[in-house]
Amino acid sequence: MDEHYEKATMQLMKGEDGEGEVQGVGEGEVEGEVEVEQLSPAAPPASLSPDILLTVRRETSKTSVNVRNRSKSRSKPGVRDTNAHARHGSGPAVHTPTDRGPEKANLQSPGSDQTLQLKGTEKVLQGKTQTNGNAEQLKLGKAAHEKEEGNKVVKKRRSITVDTSKAKTSLEALKLSIKQLKWKEFPVGRRTACDIYWHGVSFHDNENIVSGQVNKFPGMIEMLRKINLSRAVRTMQGLFPEEYNFYPRSWILPEEIQHFCAQIRLLKEKEPTLKPTFIVKPDGGSQGDGIYLIRDPADLRVLSGSQVKQAVVQEYIQKPLLIDKLKFDIRLYVLVRSLEPLEIYIAKEGLSRFCTEPYQEPSQKNLSHVFMHLTNYSLNIHSGNFVHSDSCSTGSKRTFSSVLYRMASKGVDIKKVWSDIIALVIKTVIALVPELKVYYQADIPPGKPGPSCFQILGFDILLMKNLKPVLLEVNANPSMRIEHEQEVSPGVFEYVPSPVDEEVKVSVIRDTLRLMDPAHRKPHISNLLGRAPEEAVLVEAVLDEKAELAESLPSLSLKQVFPKYMKQFNYLRVVERIADIFLRFIGVKGTMKLGPTSFRTFIRNCKLSNSSFTMASVDILYIDITRRWAGIGSDSREAGMCLQAFVEAFIHLAARRFRALPLREQVLSLLELCETALEGQAHEEKPRPQKLHPNINPAPALAAAPSKLSAPQALRPSAKGNAGTQRELQRCFQSAPSKAG
Repeated sequence: MDEHYEKATMQLMKGEDGEGEVQGVGEGEVEGEVEVEQLSPAAPPASLSPDILLTVRRETSKTSVNVRNRSKSRSKPGVRDTNAHARHGSGPAVHTPTDRGPEKANLQSPGSDQTLQLKGTEKVLQGKTQTNGNAEQLKLGKAAHEKEEGNKVVKKRRSITVDTSKAKTSLEALKLSIKQLKWKEFPVGRRTACDIYWHGVSFHDNENIVSGQVNKFPGMIEMLRKINLSRAVRTMQGLFPEEYNFYPRSWILPEEIQHFCAQIRLLKEKEPTLKPTFIVKPDGGSQGDGIYLIRDPADLRVLSGSQVKQAVVQEYIQKPLLIDKLKFDIRLYVLVRSLEPLEIYIAKEGLSRFCTEPYQEPSQKNLSHVFMHLTNYSLNIHSGNFVHSDSCSTGSKRTFSSVLYRMASKGVDIKKVWSDIIALVIKTVIALVPELKVYYQADIPPGKPGPSCFQILGFDILLMKNLKPVLLEVNANPSMRIEHEQEVSPGVFEYVPSPVDEEVKVSVIRDTLRLMDPAHRKPHISNLLGRAPEEAVLVEAVLDEKAELAESLPSLSLKQVFPKYMKQFNYLRVVERIADIFLRFIGVKGTMKLGPTSFRTFIRNCKLSNSSFTMASVDILYIDITRRWAGIGSDSREAGMCLQAFVEAFIHLAARRFRALPLREQVLSLLELCETALEGQAHEEKPRPQKLHPNINPAPALAAAPSKLSAPQALRPSAKGNAGTQRELQRCFQSAPSKAG
């Protein structure tokens, strides 16, 4: 084995990440309350690294110039693209004659020969250049000491293809991202398969996809409706009340209206001076449509004509963090790269959307002031006080990093804020995964041809005055527009570029595509050990070509948080383990509900029946729970027991069998019992070859489905405890600004 092959092997073994650990900060809780008042513009603190806070240092004048140039060239996208390529450069990297001795390459005048030497070898790339300086027909020549070998051609990597025919509102940002990556777009679709399909609404925008990757998960829209999100989080709150206290107390209408009225009545009887405020959100509402505030249950608008409105009513956060005396929220973009293994990325930059009226605590007089209480951009843009700004740190929509700088200038521990937000995101996704896996298997059963999926979600988060983050909602289809509508004359509107939106959203889409690049992962070193040294050189040349493109792009704006912090959060994946048992007993492919025979099989295989709990009792339990969920479920087309009903039945069985234990340990004990019984049954059966699920991406074994843990330790954090989790999370964003004095 020659010297170069050993060198290439060692380089490939270094891995992709190479990141070091970041020392955490103190794990103490934030005490007191902070309000950021109006501050004059100032330079960011020197102690804050610009890696996360990507653009706050940029001057407003420069931004304005860029916006004007973008606006002028809107009809000529090629101009922008050409300029970008000119800045970053293109083609193979070439060493100039001033480089180190034996590996230098000669740069001749236009039209002359070029020779390039492959790094670490004596192979020489030869080719002709045209008058424009672009290299053509680069050929791998033979070295002087290898006369017996013929010329070898280095093939250029195939362009990644993206079908954008269903992209809709995200189209402009998507086009810019594809051009920056030098990929190939198919705006009207393609007869042959594409690598990536970008849908604007749902997985089912295009029903004829059997390969590639789609940017939507089946069932994500349904799971992120207000009612289903509340149910998923409330299930986790029942098992982990302290870990899921970031979601306001919620009631589902109309089924829980009596319960809501009774609880509020009791609350007021105990504390007559207490005047709580509640916010009502329609189940399928978006962009602030139909949201209103109430102080008395009698004010609920539960009827729409003759139909009962489905909605969620939540406690209203009366003491939010204010900046310039205005209430604001945070839109963070989260990429769910795969479900199994679970991979989550968070964008380092987000948006802060501001109300347009100074905030006052809710009273009967101001409950209807939507510009004071609701942060929705689609509402506040109609306010006369809405400010469009070319700067990322002023106006009614700003970058989240600019808000962090303002907070840091008041002494806020930004790393603590980030770590709390990361924990909120991971816990929320963990609550969604069980139902998503059921939807996924129904649409793409194992063994059936189909695409893998990924999705960008929009998390809306509110910071309370004590800096605790609160989850408002999660959007399955966050707006990716990079323009806003502006009235240029009375009754005449046009779309003009929004520099804040473009800066945040284009990087999110571009880097999502980079992560989903089919050739993103390097070949494992074991794939090269059987190759000849010459073949290893060719593989390294392809990797170098990818690296050259990566060098011409900014660093990734998305940071992996799971499985990176799997050890801190894996103990929460209890309902996912229940869902895995549920999926095991679904008899018919493509269904999402468990029939009575399958439920009996589950009881029998897990050995849960006995003299005091006969199969007749099993049938009664199945009928009672299934009938109740069929009455409250929005989709009753398919008969049977849905996952939420199965989870309720599972908790009932756990409470019946392990009466002396607390609820959480009851569930864990039954899980251990069932998983052990099913494992024993699997060993007795003839082993079958395992089929790879279409959505399973190559990843380390640690990122696989939640591991089976013994009760009660399985639901407990690691030995580090909450403080250790806090320290680990504070390392996530290496360049998060440190505490400013």
